[in-house]
Amino acid sequence: MTDTHARLRGSMTALATPFRDGEFDESAFRKFVNWQIEQGTHALVPTGTTGESPTLSHAEHDRVVEVCVAEAAGRVPVIAGAGSNATREAVARARHAESVGADAVLTVTPYYNKPTQEGMYAHFKAVNDAVGIPIIIYNIPGRSVVDMSVDTMKRLFELKNIAGVKDATAKIDRVSLQRQAMGEDFIQLSGEDATALGFNAHGGRGCISVVSNVAPRLCADLQEASLAGDYAKALAIQDRLMPLHVQMFYESNPVPAKYALSRLGLMSEEVRLPLVPATEGCRRAVDAALAHAGLI
Repeated sequence: MTDTHARLRGSMTALATPFRDGEFDESAFRKFVNWQIEQGTHALVPTGTTGESPTLSHAEHDRVVEVCVAEAAGRVPVIAGAGSNATREAVARARHAESVGADAVLTVTPYYNKPTQEGMYAHFKAVNDAVGIPIIIYNIPGRSVVDMSVDTMKRLFELKNIAGVKDATAKIDRVSLQRQAMGEDFIQLSGEDATALGFNAHGGRGCISVVSNVAPRLCADLQEASLAGDYAKALAIQDRLMPLHVQMFYESNPVPAKYALSRLGLMSEEVRLPLVPATEGCRRAVDAALAHAGLI
């Protein structure tokens, strides 16, 4: 296992991308990255769904990754979102991420096209063959409409750069099945905040989190406690965070997170169409969750 593989664990923030007047707010993003690291976040994940990657231009996408890598400056790993339902685009984004110093890439199963298992294998093999850094498979059937099977993951894990999975199936038994198929070296990261504690108990080693945008210290503490086997401490933190785990998805991600970040003074709540700002009901629910966690 390489040093990079060993560092891919703990609380990893799926970073929101700040906007101001329709443009990428680079200054706010730089401050946000540094705040995340200061708060104990173990790795940074720019340009994922939470970062509104579907509405970023290719130039903006690449710039967000460049800024994240520059600000992190090796203090924590950067896992750059590099997914697309067009294989050539996924390859291009992954190559760019590697060229600017990202430690790994996160590549989603192709959405909308509905590829077969063989199609998903070919897609990820193309990305694998194009770069020399670890690739984390992002399996999120709820958004991509396809679910990569354990057998397909096992085939992919035989390739040189396929390192693990961000599992957003919310099926806790999948962790054990994948552990049996690929072994302990296969990096299993939760992509679902509410079940991340149980995910670790089954053999996971971290979470790529939405909630850690607004509660990075608590999320880092939860991960550290659970990975050390202190589930009593982790459960106490989970109880503080559970309302946030729920309300961050009151409306489409990252709308609630952007509102919460604006309440904390970290960035504008601005999102890009077709997303729209949080409703009053969402705002009240998020405020209550922030208060329950002791953040406001």
